[in-house]
This record gives sequence, structure tokens and C-alpha cells, in this order.
Amino acid sequence: MIDLFGASPETNFSPDTTVQLLDTTLRDGEQAPGVSLTPDEKAMIAQALDRAAVDVIEAGSACTGVGERRTIKAVTELGLDATVTSFARGVQSDVELAIDCDVDGVNLVVPASDRHVEDKVGMTRDDVIASAVELVEFGKDHDLWVEVLGEDGSRADLDFLEELMAAAIDAGADRICYCDTVGYASPERTYEVVERLASLGPTSTHTHDDLGLAVTNVLASLAAGADLVHTTVNGIGERAGNAALEEVAIALEHCYGIETAELTELYELARVTAQATGIPLPPNKAVIGQNAFAHESGIHTDGTLKDERMYEPYPPEKVGRERRLVLGKHTGRAGAAATLAEHGVTVSDDDLDEIVQRVKAIADRGKRVTDADLLAITEEVRGIAHERRVELLDLTAASGGGIPTASVRLTVDGEERVASGVGSGPVDAAVSAVREAIGMAAEAQLEAYRVDAITGGTDAVVTVEVTMTLDDETVTVSSSDADITRASVTAMVDALDRLLASTEPDAAVIADD
Repeated sequence: MIDLFGASPETNFSPDTTVQLLDTTLRDGEQAPGVSLTPDEKAMIAQALDRAAVDVIEAGSACTGVGERRTIKAVTELGLDATVTSFARGVQSDVELAIDCDVDGVNLVVPASDRHVEDKVGMTRDDVIASAVELVEFGKDHDLWVEVLGEDGSRADLDFLEELMAAAIDAGADRICYCDTVGYASPERTYEVVERLASLGPTSTHTHDDLGLAVTNVLASLAAGADLVHTTVNGIGERAGNAALEEVAIALEHCYGIETAELTELYELARVTAQATGIPLPPNKAVIGQNAFAHESGIHTDGTLKDERMYEPYPPEKVGRERRLVLGKHTGRAGAAATLAEHGVTVSDDDLDEIVQRVKAIADRGKRVTDADLLAITEEVRGIAHERRVELLDLTAASGGGIPTASVRLTVDGEERVASGVGSGPVDAAVSAVREAIGMAAEAQLEAYRVDAITGGTDAVVTVEVTMTLDDETVTVSSSDADITRASVTAMVDALDRLLASTEPDAAVIADD
């Protein structure tokens, strides 16, 4: 058994250790089933990666087709600080196509395991070495930054892998890469292979998460001498995905003091990528999940309110997040009082006891308790009627055979307003219509949108939960309906009503544009 980090991690990672990130969301991440990014979406993600100070962005595979080359070109024309590369197979035409896209470099993949050498491409080991050398020289002759990846390197004969990568370095490759292509290796095997490769020259590591070891194998690689890590945003990618950029970045900074990215940009980067790819952020995902900095337990909430470090390894602000106190069956007095205080509400001790009991009763029935629920409970306990500022009167949406459209009729401070909108779907169109009707309050940001549950049968009911922010106020509201569009709009309108209710009428920002 190899002791990866020795008695002290500092023996491997000194304060002078430099680690770079190569993000392959736009290539390996896009290979996740169901993901297909447009040029605009790739450009949007690339810009977010650049804001996060990622060193290298693999923009795609130029060999895929004309459309892919167009998207890569869109990224290279952004003028990013990052090095922009294209994935290339071990054939010269792939490198030529990448050059046509004006990339800075290529990630040249060559077969490394006998399974890939003999069965996949039908070559000999000597053929693979000769081809790799020729392609590296071709790339360098065209002023490209060249990284050579040994595909399936974790299952390769180590002596051959070392010979192949040594030849690549001798031919002028800028760096070589250890690839655990199918997420096969243990940390010990990773350390063994990378240690051999790192003795040859600059070495990268590319790990997959099939065994749940992607980030662990990244750390093993770095301990063995690698200095560049391949990642994807949110860990998306083929099968179980890749090493998650946000997890690698925070682990290195928090545990070893190694800075690799602008951490405060990580959450926004995660949101942009989730929106573009259609892959939502798992609630329990490290760093960027909805629950990463959420506290429901009375003990945890009370402790966190007394000392923010009590139940958190690092402050949420470090990664562009905010702490959330969640209401549920474990809610205590401190948590309920703190949540009410966020909305400018204070209550007596007796009222607080009653409010907490009602929150628990709702949660015991299996219902998520939102901020709106808490405020409604509080108003009922205090005998105060809530005077709505925004109310939905009517909604019509259509999406068949053309551009999805929607129209809404609602009241804002007693004034009736009607508006229509278009969108990518009926929900998007309806939300656009609401924003148009509300006016400047449309500046409220939709922070989260979640379809919580769908019942079975022809009378299926969907529950939609939204979190919205206006200025410094944030509120979470849920709504259930047989129509997902109506549930979405009702939740949004209720959230806006609560947000505007927390402001003075003359400063409610609800006037027409």
C-alpha cells in the first residue's frame, strides 16, 4: 500500500507548488448523453471559464464536423486569456482541422493499452510510437501547444506507456497526460503510473469517476508529480463523468493552499453550465449543490448562528455561495427566528414556539416548507392578514405548431396589468409575460427552478419550487398544479409578491418601465 501523502501533505505540496487546470467541459463534458451545445452556449461557458481563470479550455473536437468547427471557432474568436485547444485523434487530418479553427494547441490522443492498440485501431506498439512522434512534430511545426494523451493509460503496460510518452517528449510535445479513460484505477495504481511519467516531463492527469475516485486520483496524480489537471464543470462527462473542476479547485486551496482558479466564480460557472447543458445541479453536490451550505437541524442551525465555522469546512462566500437556513421537521427556534429575521420579521417567544410546531407539523406530512410557508404561518399565528401586492388573475399558454406564447393578467398594488411573451417553451413564455407585466420588478433574479415531484396517472400533479432574489431579499416558494406552466407562474408570482411586500410601497420598484 502506497502512502500517497506521507506523514504530512506538505512534503508533497509545498507553498510554491503550481497546478494548472485544463477544462474539457466543451469536449468531454459535451459527450455526456443528451448534451449538445450551440456556438453561443459554448462561448458563454468559455467566457465563464475564463472569468474563473482556468488555464486551458478544450473547446471541442474539430474532427466532429462543420458545426463543431464553427463552435470551436466561436471560442477562439473571444480573445480569452486561456489557452484554447481542440481534441485530435492520432491522424494528421484531425490536427489540420484544428489548425483551421485557429486554436492555440491540440490534445492529441493516441492508444496506450493493448486493448486500444490492437483491437480498436489495429496497430502495433511500434506503429503507435512512430505515428505519435510524426504528429507531435507536425503540430510543433505549425506552432501548436501539444499535449499527448495515452488513451486507457491506466490499463496500459507501464513499460510501453513510458516508452510511448518518452518518444512524445523527445519529439517536442509540451506535455504528456495520464488517462484513466474508463475510471478503472485505484489511487495506488494512479500514483505508480504518474510517478513514472512525471520523470519524463510535464505531466497532466485525466480521471473519470466510475468508481467515485476521480478527485482522489487527481490528488494521487499531483502527489506523484503531475502539475495539470483535466476537469469538467459539475463533473459532467461520459458515463459517471470526470473530475469536477469545482471540487478539485476547492480541495487544493482548502487542504493544501494551492490556488488554481478564481473560487468566487465557481458557482456562477456551475449555474451557466447547468443551464446550457440541461443537466441540473444535484442538491447534495459538493461546492455547488443546493444543500452544500444549507442547515435544517436545530442543533446545526443554532451552532452555525453562534459560529459560522461550526458546521462548515469553509465559508460559502469563498465559492460564490450564501448560507441557507432550511425549514423542516428538524427546525428549531433559532433557525425559525433567523429565517424570519432575514425577512424583517420578529415575533414573541410564545408565537415563535407555535410557529416552530406548525413548521414541524407541515414537514411531518412530507411537504417541503418554504419561506412563503413560514411567512404565511407567522401571519396566521399573529392574526395578521397578508395584503397581496401581486396576484395572478388569468394565464393562457400555447406551444403547438409554432413559437410558444403566453399571456397573463394580474394585479400589481391593485392595478390590473396584461402582458404577453414568447419563449423556448410554454413555461419560458409565461415567465417572460409575467416579467413584462410586473415591469421593473422583473429585475428580480430567478436563482433556482425545481420540479419537485410528479404524481402518476392522467391527473398527475407537479410541484414547482422557485427561489428568487430582489436586491438583498431572497425567498423560496412552491406551487402545485396539474399544469406545470401554471404551477411555475403561480410560484413565481407568489415569490414576487413576497419580495415586494418586504419593501416600502414607494420603493417597491413596481412602476412600469
